[in-house]
Amino acid sequence: MASIDIFVPDIGDFDEVTVIELMVKVGDTVKADQSLITVESDKASMEIPSSHAGVVKEIKVKLGDKVKQGSLVVLLEGEGAGAAPAPAAAPVPAAAAPAQISVPNVPAAPVAVAQAAPVSVAVAALPAAPAAAVPAHNPTTAPVGLPHASPSVRKYARELGVPLNEVKGSGLKGRITDSDVQAFTRSVMSGAVQTLAGAAQNKATGGGDGAGLGLIPWPKVDFAKFGPIERKELSRIKKISGANLLRNAIMIPAVTNHDDADISDLEAFRVSTNKENEKSGVKVTMLAFLIKACVAALKKFPEFNSSLDGDALIYKQFYHIGFAADTPNGLMVPVIKDADKKGIMQISVEMGELAKKARDGKLSPAEMTGASFTISSLGGIGGRYFTPIINAPEVAILGVCKSSMQPVWDGKAFQPRLMLPLSLTWDHRVIDGAAAARFNVYLGQILGDFRRVLL
Repeated sequence: MASIDIFVPDIGDFDEVTVIELMVKVGDTVKADQSLITVESDKASMEIPSSHAGVVKEIKVKLGDKVKQGSLVVLLEGEGAGAAPAPAAAPVPAAAAPAQISVPNVPAAPVAVAQAAPVSVAVAALPAAPAAAVPAHNPTTAPVGLPHASPSVRKYARELGVPLNEVKGSGLKGRITDSDVQAFTRSVMSGAVQTLAGAAQNKATGGGDGAGLGLIPWPKVDFAKFGPIERKELSRIKKISGANLLRNAIMIPAVTNHDDADISDLEAFRVSTNKENEKSGVKVTMLAFLIKACVAALKKFPEFNSSLDGDALIYKQFYHIGFAADTPNGLMVPVIKDADKKGIMQISVEMGELAKKARDGKLSPAEMTGASFTISSLGGIGGRYFTPIINAPEVAILGVCKSSMQPVWDGKAFQPRLMLPLSLTWDHRVIDGAAAARFNVYLGQILGDFRRVLL
C-alpha cells in the first residue's frame, strides 16, 4: 500500500496557526476532503482536510502545536489519490490485463508520496461498482462530533474549563455562543448537570463511597432507630465544592505552617483610615491589607504563585487573589484580579461588591476563576489556627483567624500586642518547609511594618 503524507495547504495570510482539535486518530479510515484537524489564528478557525483517502497511520501534530503551510499533518496508508481512491481489489482474473495508474501531483495541498517512482496500482479491467460520492468540504459546517463555535467562544470555554462537546448550541445551525457556555457553567454549578468527566470521576471513586480508592465502603446506618432525625439535602454549592475539596485533599500532599503576626500598628492605622474616610462609605478591612501583603510575599517567593503542569512548573506573572466568602448557601471564592495594580481602597471596594454578589448568589463564573493564591479568613468569627485545603491548581493557601491581644517579650518586658494567627498550607511537591517558613516570616514582617510593601 502507498504511504501518503498530508500537509497543511495554503491557509492564506497567516504565518502560523495553532492546532486546537484533532478530528481523527490512528487507525481511522478517512475519505478525501474529510477534515483532519482544526487550526485557529487570532482571527478565525479553519479545518484542514485530507487530500487523499486512506487509513491514518501516524499523526504528526498534537494539540497546541504551531503549524503553517507545508507542515506535515498525518501519514496515511492508501492506494491512490483522493479523487479516485482504489480500495484493495479482489484477485484479478488471469484473462484480465491490469491497467497501470500513476498517482498525479495535487497542487491544492502539497502531498509527498513516499516512493521515488510513481505508484503503480493494478486495477481490474472489469467495470467496478461506483464509489459512494464524497461531499465537498464545507468549512461552514461542523463535522460529526466537533462542536461548532467561533475562536473567541472556544477560548472562553477553555478559560472556564468547559467541555464544548457537551454544550448544546443555540445559534444558527447549532453554533455555540458565549451565552451557551455561561448557561452550561451555571447548570454544572447548580448541580443540575454533570459533566462526563465528573461522572467518570464519581464512577472511578465508587460514587463517592471510596470503593474506587481501595477503601472499605462508607458505613450505612439507619439513624432513625437510635432516635428522631431530620434529613436535609446538601446545598448545590456544597455538592460542587465538596467534590473539589475531596479531590484536593486526597491528591495534594499538603503541609501547614502556623505562625503569628504582630498587627498592632497596622490595626491602629486601619482604624484611623476608616475614621478619616467615614464620609466616603468605604470601610477598609484587615483582609484588604492581607491581600496586598500576600502580593508582596508572592513576588519575593514566586513558587507560591505557580501551578504544576505535569513535570513542569508554571510561574504566573499575574497576581489574582481569591478570598473565601461565607454565604447562606455555602463557601464561595471571589477573585480580586490584578491585586498588585490596585490600592487598599480600591481592593476594599471591590471586595465589598464581590462579597455582596456572593451572598446574593449573583457571582459570575469569571469572577470566581483565575486565582493564583487564596486567603481563607475566619477573622470575623474566631478560632486560633486551622488547616485550609489548597484550591487546585494553586499550590498554597493562607488561613487567617481572629486576632487577639497577647503578651509579647520585647527584650525587657512583656508588652500587650495584637497578634494575628496565620496558617499557611502548601503543596510539598512544589514547596519545601524552609521556603514555607521564610514566606510566613516575611509576610509577618510586612504586616508588622507595612512600609515594607514599598520596598
